[in-house]
Amino acid sequence: MKIFGLVGRSGSGKTSLMVRLLPEIKRRGLTVSTIKHAHHGFDLDHPGKDSFRHREAGAKEVMLVADARWALMHEIGEAREPPLEELVRRMARVDFVLIEGFHTHGHPVIEVYRPHEGHALIWRPRSTIVAVASDAELPNVTVPVFDLNDAEAIATFALANAETIL
Repeated sequence: MKIFGLVGRSGSGKTSLMVRLLPEIKRRGLTVSTIKHAHHGFDLDHPGKDSFRHREAGAKEVMLVADARWALMHEIGEAREPPLEELVRRMARVDFVLIEGFHTHGHPVIEVYRPHEGHALIWRPRSTIVAVASDAELPNVTVPVFDLNDAEAIATFALANAETIL
C-alpha cells in the first residue's frame, strides 16, 4: 500500500482538502482509505449505550456491526499510541491511504497553509513536508506550492510522491 499525508494547523482546511482528494484519486481507478489523527481523546460511544458498557466493564476491543458499516474500538489504556505502520497494517488492503495528521511520523506530506490564519508555516527545509497547498503565493518556500483548490494537481503530486509501506 502507498501512503501520503496532509498536515497543517487547526482550521487550515486539511479535512476540506481530503474530501476533495478522495473522489479525485478514486476517479483514477484506485481504492483509497483514510486515517485521521485526533489530538484529543474522542469517543464513538456514549454513556448508557451497550458498547460503552462493554468497554467500561473491561473489554479490550468492542466491535460495532450494523447493516451498512462496522467499527472496531481498541482500548490502549496507558500504552503509547501505536506507530502509524501498525495502524495501516490493521486496515483492509487498498491502493492508497491518505493520512490526516501524524506530522511527526516521517512519511511524505503536504502542508495545508492559509497565511491569513496568522500561524507560522510548519514547513522547514529538509523536513518531510514535500509540498505546500495554500490560498496565497509563498515565494520563500523551496518545495512545490499548489493552489489549495487544485485537487487534481495535488492528487497527481501525492500519488507520484507516496511512500510504499506494505
